[in-house]
Amino acid sequence: MLTVVKVGGGLGDSALPALCTALGELGERYPLIVVPGGAGFADAVRDADRRFRLRAATSHRMAILGMEQFGWLLSDLIPGAVRCAGLAQVPAGRTTVLLPAALPLDRLPASWEVTSDSIAAWVAGRIGAGRLVLVKEVDGLFADWPPRGEPLARLTVAELAALPAGGVDEHLPAMLAGARFETWVIGGRDPARLEDLLEHGTTAGTRIAAGRLLPSGDG
Repeated sequence: MLTVVKVGGGLGDSALPALCTALGELGERYPLIVVPGGAGFADAVRDADRRFRLRAATSHRMAILGMEQFGWLLSDLIPGAVRCAGLAQVPAGRTTVLLPAALPLDRLPASWEVTSDSIAAWVAGRIGAGRLVLVKEVDGLFADWPPRGEPLARLTVAELAALPAGGVDEHLPAMLAGARFETWVIGGRDPARLEDLLEHGTTAGTRIAAGRLLPSGDG
């Protein structure tokens, strides 16, 4: 099963090298394409946007370029990684890191509601992936934000849309409505969780079932 793995930039220096090592090893056994988050590069764009009140299209394009920079960083840290600037076929036996700057993303809203989460979902849909994994600094999605207690084990798309803001971007429920792939939100500080998911189809974290964005009971 082809899996899109979005690597969040909030993991920090201590967790990222181990995760990248695992991604390199897992890419030898499973077809993987990594979508970079924005990391500190996108944070710099947010700061510039606050300071200068940039046009939405400008800050959106700058944030995508921030993802591109983090993608170059990831491709350096993931052993044997292959960089890809388009949605070509994923090579077997190598982890592919997608550089998103050249992707045709114009149909996505130019807004901070759209981040690398929604872009990764867009990629998963376009390439026919069977699974999308959003790797975060937290262990899944929570009923409250900031997180308290244990992460939710399973959500529908409608339930995801009803969660308080935080954890994933606000546009993601719309991107998952009608999706044919399953989506997971897992923590990246323990790379064994990603390995468990790829090997066994389940792991600790939050699974978002594919489905329509409809209130419960609407069929």
